[in-house]
Amino acid sequence: MRKLLLAAVCAAATITFQATADERTTVRLGTEGAYPPFNWIDENGDLQGFDIEIGNAICAAAGFECTWVVQDWDGIIPGLLAKKYDAIVASMSITEERRQKVDFTAKYYNTPAKFVRKKGSGIEISRAGLDGKSVGVQRATVHENFLHDNYGDIISIKAYATQVEANLDFMAGRVDLVLADSLVLLEGLLGTPDGADAEFVGPDFTDPRWFGEGVGIAVRKEEDILAALNQAIADIRSDGTYQRINDAYFAFDVYGD
Repeated sequence: MRKLLLAAVCAAATITFQATADERTTVRLGTEGAYPPFNWIDENGDLQGFDIEIGNAICAAAGFECTWVVQDWDGIIPGLLAKKYDAIVASMSITEERRQKVDFTAKYYNTPAKFVRKKGSGIEISRAGLDGKSVGVQRATVHENFLHDNYGDIISIKAYATQVEANLDFMAGRVDLVLADSLVLLEGLLGTPDGADAEFVGPDFTDPRWFGEGVGIAVRKEEDILAALNQAIADIRSDGTYQRINDAYFAFDVYGD
């Protein structure tokens, strides 16, 4: 009798394990959809961008069937914690502040932040040069934190729901500068006809105290897919998939050192 009971318990445990594993073959990925060239929604309503292709490649390498969920940036971590999706693939920097709430994979890219000014404005990136100036930035980002911590006492910080909105106000002359990821500014501002009279100014900003250790995939604490995602990142780096996607968007390796 005891052997039969033990066998029944073991069978039930096996069924439960298999059901959990089966459920984990489908993974929901959250992204913003408003941060080109990393993620955006095209004219057909489809998600496009480096984040999206990397996310799909990671899912394929991990053996997951992935679906995408679009979420505004300032609610993207709350959405993860509320289980609207299982992971965030949205150019999220790996910072200690965010690690208090979520876990991260290893990085999948790392690019610097920069300021953009109008040509001929003469604005320099120093405390003296920025004194009294207004700076546009996306809300709830490492870039906003950097501005508050380093120049919050001398500049006017205008935070926007999306980087696109910040760029539009800059081009309209409502702010003197914008600060964001350099590739986002290159693609969404300097590379556009309206951005022809704008230019980068100042150094690259990469200090891990504000900009973290690169961009990673965020998951809930102790999430069981973390190891599989990390292995998939390593796999696409080694088999050429990452480089192929990289080269479709950029003329250099955005993975960084």
